[in-house]
Amino acid sequence: MESMPFISVIVPVYNCEDYLAEAINSVLNQHYPRIEIIVVDDGSTDGSAEAAKHFQSKARYVYQPRSGAGAARNRGIGLSKGQYLAFLDSDDIWEENKLTYQMEAFHDDPDLDIVFGHVKQFYSPELDESIKRKIYCPAEKMPGYYTGAMLIKRASFVRVGLFESSLKIGEFMDWYLKAKECGLKSIVLPDIVAKRRIHGANQSIHEKQYQSDFVKILKKSLDRRRVINNIKQNSGIL
Repeated sequence: MESMPFISVIVPVYNCEDYLAEAINSVLNQHYPRIEIIVVDDGSTDGSAEAAKHFQSKARYVYQPRSGAGAARNRGIGLSKGQYLAFLDSDDIWEENKLTYQMEAFHDDPDLDIVFGHVKQFYSPELDESIKRKIYCPAEKMPGYYTGAMLIKRASFVRVGLFESSLKIGEFMDWYLKAKECGLKSIVLPDIVAKRRIHGANQSIHEKQYQSDFVKILKKSLDRRRVINNIKQNSGIL
């Protein structure tokens, strides 16, 4: 077992006491044994701290003032020791073979930087039927281009850099566009590796005022690509 790569799992949480234990248990139930769990409490005002501390012998808990999901993940990365990094939102759940499948993919192709998997969305059991009718939940699995479905080599993550903590939403989109620009090699496994919970407090639902961040993210990516292309043209590479 000591020869197996070590994986750091970072779980940011903000006011998610109802779901945090289920998320952590889905990490503890992984068939892959060499992991550490770091729960970063991003200024919660509910019982998230107490929920996390129930796992104090199995998961490290740290608190920080409210700074956003990107900053919470960055804090966890700074505390982590693993050769590989994984992330799980505190309201989502992993399938028990997630890390096993992804580590097998790295073993089969050592040149990979990132392994994603597919994702299934589900309505949280307590969600009222009237709310369900207002929120679309696709029945089919989908390619999981989001943090919860990703496993990445630490060295590859460092090449791209930390998440942009100034963004309220879309920090992963911003990071992934940078990863593509850096030429990181990735695949998406056909297996479902994570389940995304739809509930009444999803960040994407309640922070619609920040939707313009997505436009800014795409513009910045295009600007970076133009600079790179100009450099290549001026140097005779293109």
